[in-house]
Amino acid sequence: MKRLIVAVAVASVLAPLYVVSGFSRTLPMAPSYVASGLSRTLPTAPSYVASGFSRTSAGSTESNQILPVTAVESVGMTVSDMDRALAFYTGVLPFVKISDQELSGRPYELLTGVFGARSHVVRLRLGSEEIELTEFLAPKGRPMPPDLRANDRLFQHIAIVVSDITKAYGVLRQHGIEHASTGPQRLPDWNPNAGGISAFYFRDPDRHFLEIIAFPPGKGSPRWQESSTGLFLGIDHTAIVVDDTSASLRFYRDTLGLVVAGESENYDVEQEHLNNVFGARLRITALRAGKGPGIELLEYLAPRDGRPAPNDLLSNDIAHWQTTLVADRLDPLLGLARDHRVSLVSPGSVDASSLSLGFRTGSLTRDPDGHGMRLVAR
Repeated sequence: MKRLIVAVAVASVLAPLYVVSGFSRTLPMAPSYVASGLSRTLPTAPSYVASGFSRTSAGSTESNQILPVTAVESVGMTVSDMDRALAFYTGVLPFVKISDQELSGRPYELLTGVFGARSHVVRLRLGSEEIELTEFLAPKGRPMPPDLRANDRLFQHIAIVVSDITKAYGVLRQHGIEHASTGPQRLPDWNPNAGGISAFYFRDPDRHFLEIIAFPPGKGSPRWQESSTGLFLGIDHTAIVVDDTSASLRFYRDTLGLVVAGESENYDVEQEHLNNVFGARLRITALRAGKGPGIELLEYLAPRDGRPAPNDLLSNDIAHWQTTLVADRLDPLLGLARDHRVSLVSPGSVDASSLSLGFRTGSLTRDPDGHGMRLVAR
């Protein structure tokens, strides 16, 4: 029985267009925000490979089926210069390189949705969690939009847990990192779910958003309360901005089987300075699988002027992220696509056995807000 993997990345959505900062944008469309917590997940089932595509049985609509996710495997992002990115993630931050390869060919084109794709792909680890950096050698994509805000639905970040927020912030300052928050913020005690958590947003050399976060006793995973001599401990979650929490839950909970591990509504001056969004009021929904970091849905109740992800975002654009989720089966995929519960980027499940990526078949898809997912069967 094959195991699968799913990747979440920022992509597009259907609807009318408008242009901002060189990106063609769509009108709004879906889900919410997350916190930190626990979780579980679900069952299994098979698929088979034919003519370069893994096929599911054709025909009936599978509206009652789910694509059960068992783990969040990694988070990936596209970078413009791999050497510069590695200097940052292994020099400023203490990630460790675990693999390094160059990928190209027809299966890789179909997996990425980029014709003629040739990429340098490096996987890094911090604690128990992994990230995947991809530099497209050809064709080159577009740079990060210069005016991207934390409440735009193109937003995604990883939350790196630290044992001491003041010391971690000091390390970042020594290396001249770009602030995204005005400074570290301690969330107020009146908020029962988030009170006492300290956090700070900053940006990497390609201007991807990142976060350092410190949990007080009784908050977050018990793992983060264990004594450690390290300063940067691992990744607690990845957060994505969504338009409508209910629509996102229909996708992540009801279709992928992720579990709601926590909910919170965050606002006040500390939250505004953390997100660098005046008047920010967020509905936060924390989702978890049985293993790996969480996925946080961030729905801005205010202000409601966050822009949707561009409808033409591609994997080689620097704004592209993908979060890899392990699932037990791929066979419901085409039925879910016919029901418009999953949007396909790849034309089906691609035979990736020649790519040495650790899986045999995969497919790039999108969620209701355009965040991309790469579903993979091992």
